[in-house]
Amino acid sequence: MTLNTFKSTIFSVLFLTTSFVGFASENSDPTEDKEFNAKEMILHHVKDAHEFHLWDWNGTPVSLSLPIILWTDNGLTTFSSSKFHHDDSGKVIVEENGGKFVKLHEKIYQLDNNANAVEFDTEHHPTNASMPTDISITRNVFMMWVSAVLLLIIFLSTAKVYKKSENKVPTGIAGFIEPLIMFVRDEIAKPMIGDHKYKRYMPYLLTIFFFIWINNIFGLIPILNGANLSGNIAFTCTLAVFTFIITTISGNKNYWKHIFWMPGVPVPMKIFLMPIEIIGMFVKPISLMIRLFANITAGHVIILALMSLIFVFKSVAIAPVSVAFSLFITVIEIIVTAIQAYIFTILSALYFGMATEEEHH
Repeated sequence: MTLNTFKSTIFSVLFLTTSFVGFASENSDPTEDKEFNAKEMILHHVKDAHEFHLWDWNGTPVSLSLPIILWTDNGLTTFSSSKFHHDDSGKVIVEENGGKFVKLHEKIYQLDNNANAVEFDTEHHPTNASMPTDISITRNVFMMWVSAVLLLIIFLSTAKVYKKSENKVPTGIAGFIEPLIMFVRDEIAKPMIGDHKYKRYMPYLLTIFFFIWINNIFGLIPILNGANLSGNIAFTCTLAVFTFIITTISGNKNYWKHIFWMPGVPVPMKIFLMPIEIIGMFVKPISLMIRLFANITAGHVIILALMSLIFVFKSVAIAPVSVAFSLFITVIEIIVTAIQAYIFTILSALYFGMATEEEHH
């Protein structure tokens, strides 16, 4: 690891610490000695949100507001998340398009008619509010668009270099991207799928490799404050569904024969293996989905939990230990960003290879 990377990692951990202080000040009443809630803080940082909370300035939160887009009984309703004034407890009511809306734990609720405040049951669930269809631009959606645009810029710039270069020698950004593309081709696609069939799958494999990797990197940038797309189960589920669809469409006669009527085994065993193989078809994408989501989320939760020890024990003496271990986990997280992209890509390629494998005699 280079010196610059090491400095960046230290800065990330220290910036993370200041974010905790800002979160504590934002969610506490100056007249009330509120106990620090580590679970609330961790969930606040790892889940999606309708705004980017950047930092606190003299006790005032500084945020990048995002548009809230709702489909209600009155039709399409849009307004800025800044109208909630950083409130996540349901106390601030926003009146738009004939409806009253509150934000509770990063979910938007619409109050019932004639209701002027949220009422809760014994389990703190709202009883006089319902959830409209929320198609808002959350920070995960925003960062997904940013990463897509960034990838387009990178690869279009790389293609332009090859188009202009007479001797096809990569320079600039192309010199960095070419070895990665060759790695995906030579170490993932060819060994898993085969020399004769890998080309048709290369666009998808390159897309998910770089898309997952760059979003994992974004999740480590402190100023983005938890915009961790790979830590969202909906995102990993969507990628896994794409892999499942491509695998299913690519399946040849030999692939389906091994699922529904396993060759080379007695008939009773064929009948026994068939439901297992069918279940296995769906277990593969589910494992892809959970593996990426769990590994990325776990790293963030561990770092947040370690930093929370400072506030739980209310002692500065624990800070060096928390920061040291958090720094260690952050370094591992930097490595994991690429490893998880590699694992998802190589397993997808493996499934494609299994679906297209010809029968051996």
